[in-house]
Amino acid sequence: MIIGSILSKAGRQAVDWLFPPRCAVCGSAESFLCLNCRELLPRAERPRCAVCWQPGGSSVCPKCERSRPAFDGLRSPYVFEAGARELVHGLKYQHQSVLAEPMADLLYRYLLDDPLPADVLVPVPLFFRRERIRGYNQSTLLARALARHLGLPPDDRTLVRARNTASQARTSNVDERRVNVRDAFRCRDRQLVGKRVLLIDDVSTTGATLDSCARALLDGGATSVWGLTFAHED
Repeated sequence: MIIGSILSKAGRQAVDWLFPPRCAVCGSAESFLCLNCRELLPRAERPRCAVCWQPGGSSVCPKCERSRPAFDGLRSPYVFEAGARELVHGLKYQHQSVLAEPMADLLYRYLLDDPLPADVLVPVPLFFRRERIRGYNQSTLLARALARHLGLPPDDRTLVRARNTASQARTSNVDERRVNVRDAFRCRDRQLVGKRVLLIDDVSTTGATLDSCARALLDGGATSVWGLTFAHED
């Protein structure tokens, strides 16, 4: 065990020597997210809807009053622009899986000030073919890293994407997004019965994907579902 740990550390040091970490935002040779860029990330300032996290107003927005999503609420520490967009795109599209750790650390620090009820962390799943092509699910990486910080179990097996869907980024409006992911998710067993679920994703735009996931989780026996994403597209 000790020898394996030493070898692993030596391997990481060798990789860092050959390919020193560079900030995904500014490119400085300090870390994968330097302290300056970390401080400059655009924060999702209040007031915001307590349910969907859209900016403006207070308490619950008119849209959620008319048609409340299945999740109890959504929180995102950052707005999906500038450095936060660079991090999400780096993790999601540019194979920079190492960004999951600093991003999860920021989510953890956010939860220290604004805790959410949770017994288990569940990532928004990818369709298996898309995950095979990408090589990983960015939401799973975030959930696993955050779970280590929180001391809670991650569950990336129970909630599955039952059918392939078009990328939400390619849909043009809220209604198309809702139709695109309607009934796209299901729970494969009853592992989450009686559990408070913290649903993890990289970015939220309309909340349609999280809403569809939450419905499947509640149907699977979860007692509550809160969404947590790194960034929110205002």
